[in-house]
Amino acid sequence: MVNPGFMIVVTMVLLVYGGLNYYIGLRGWQALFSYVPFFNSKVYWTIFLLLSLAYLFSRLLKKFLPIILHEILTVLGAYWMACMLYFLLIILLLDLLRVFDSRLHFVPVGIKQSLNPVLGLTVFVLVIGIISYGAWNARHPRINHYDLTITKQAGALKKLHVVMVSDIHLGTIIQNDHLTKLVDKVNELKPDLILMAGDVFDEDIESKNKQQVADNFRRLSSTYGSFAVLGNHEYIGGNANEAIKYLNEAGVKVLRDSSEEVGGSFALVGRDDLSGSRFNGTKRESLATLMEGINPSLPIIVMDHQPSHLEEPVEQKVDLQVSGHTHNGQLFPIQFITQKVFEQDWGYLRKGDFQLIVSSGYGTWGPPIRIGNTPEIVDITITFK
Repeated sequence: MVNPGFMIVVTMVLLVYGGLNYYIGLRGWQALFSYVPFFNSKVYWTIFLLLSLAYLFSRLLKKFLPIILHEILTVLGAYWMACMLYFLLIILLLDLLRVFDSRLHFVPVGIKQSLNPVLGLTVFVLVIGIISYGAWNARHPRINHYDLTITKQAGALKKLHVVMVSDIHLGTIIQNDHLTKLVDKVNELKPDLILMAGDVFDEDIESKNKQQVADNFRRLSSTYGSFAVLGNHEYIGGNANEAIKYLNEAGVKVLRDSSEEVGGSFALVGRDDLSGSRFNGTKRESLATLMEGINPSLPIIVMDHQPSHLEEPVEQKVDLQVSGHTHNGQLFPIQFITQKVFEQDWGYLRKGDFQLIVSSGYGTWGPPIRIGNTPEIVDITITFK
């Protein structure tokens, strides 16, 4: 039986989504497309509806659509979500200016009469430019380097070179070619240890290029191996257990509320994602429980997808935590929200002996676009003293 509360929430979301799209579509027709010769309103609204509903269709009708049609609708719909955000922001700003002008009359009447098509075309070109830049930006990650010191001995190990990536989001939109570039860049760095801080997969991993993806993971090269933790999207896709099996078989060891002493030099702890309890009903172990049996004199590195509840690693005297999840907002101005939600939504934080690095992620969720931030591979050199 469907939960009535869930249905109310879904209905409200669809109404808001539909209302915002109608507002954008109406303003687009009034300001630009009604001036296009031989282009009537029926054609315009048909195209607009297909674009605005493409992502919903791809999700709701996934089981019934041919794979190629599902992928086309998913990609079109994902790009539209980004377009929708920037059309909405710009149109709202212009309408607010119109409200002020209706009271203050600061725009000359002659300009108003000829402004609509010029302004409409300007807005259209501006949004297409923003989206084009964001698509290019999302495909050009940078390498961010951190030099850290941990005031513990790590056996005979004096330095540790760690490469960390998060939020690859392999699926319909981010495919094997993107992973190939990632593996090449990681191997070029010649790391001692490779860490994947969650959201390796975005959706169903039974994709058409599954074997190629597995072969790419097997190409990863490091002294101590590759380790991963689950993120919220492994749970949202309903494939958490399969993702673990798949990654383990591909040479990436998943730590799910478990730990491993590596080379007798340091301890690596992998936490289950916070969202796991919502999807499988099992609450993740406390960090205090996971720390039992770990030699506290060793350097302790924690992987936790979401940089939340930082009081736990501080209390448990964790030396370094690596996280992802936030994407550093991904689409401006969403980073103003992530900055309020998380104590540290991107970059480096130190609290006493505890150090945290939050990655902006390598891939994208939804629109394959980044505005106001850059995808990254995190390169960390740890010196033990």
